[in-house]
Amino acid sequence: MHTAVLTKGVPDFREGQVSFDEDGHLERGKTPTVMNPNDKHALRAALQTKIRNGGDVSLMSMGPPGYGDVLREGMETVYADDLYLVSDRELAASDTWATAITLATALEEIGDVDLLFAGFKTADGETGHTGPQTCWCLDWPIITHVIALDVDEDEGTVRAKRLVEGDIEEVETVEAPLPACIIADPEFAPSYRQASHRLAHKDLRAETAERAQDHEAHMTTWDHEALNLDPDYIGLDGSPTIVSSVDPIPKAPAEREATMVDPEDSEGMNDVLEAMAPFAAGEAGDSRAAGD
Repeated sequence: MHTAVLTKGVPDFREGQVSFDEDGHLERGKTPTVMNPNDKHALRAALQTKIRNGGDVSLMSMGPPGYGDVLREGMETVYADDLYLVSDRELAASDTWATAITLATALEEIGDVDLLFAGFKTADGETGHTGPQTCWCLDWPIITHVIALDVDEDEGTVRAKRLVEGDIEEVETVEAPLPACIIADPEFAPSYRQASHRLAHKDLRAETAERAQDHEAHMTTWDHEALNLDPDYIGLDGSPTIVSSVDPIPKAPAEREATMVDPEDSEGMNDVLEAMAPFAAGEAGDSRAAGD
């Protein structure tokens, strides 16, 4: 069983992590990048498949060289065997369609993938298009909103439970031939029924922790030339999406009051030191512990 998982780096949208310019536009170069949160559901589904059915897991992302850290995190999560980064300036400004063409080509280059997993949307674009479009390029069946699944290698099929139109109250069971694409829902819950599965989980965790320390030795990087991609069909030139306008994101109002103190103001600095002294000495923490 050969499983592949798609993942992506997105801006860290936690409070205090995102940087905007004066017009309210995101400054990606100044904003930390983290793994797309919704991809973690796909990683858990792929890990369940590896533990139950064995085989290898390949983790793939398309983006700048810094996405190697995202792949390393993914390797630790899904216990991936190898990593693939598609990185090239020619791929910059790709929309979901150009991205799907690139990822599908890279997956065909890997070859012999039985099951492809993807998250249901990204935290930055939230279109939910890339996974399904990649599957369409590969001409594979796709099952979306998956909350549970079983793979029958002998029959060459995957059977999955999925939410109907994302409704947690309505679930249907569907079956598809392999190779196939699985879009994991946030409600996906891994299930390890046998003791052997739990033992395999423990062994893989220790094995992968060591491998992830040298993740670059297990990472293959491809540019558009390595994949024989036509520049007219990738990047901005290959992106048919037209953005009519972009609204700046308003800055959130400050919720805390701040007192500005000039370092040359000795009286003001003394007030600052007096206010901080109890915390430095641990008195404030002791008071909180005592319930004051």
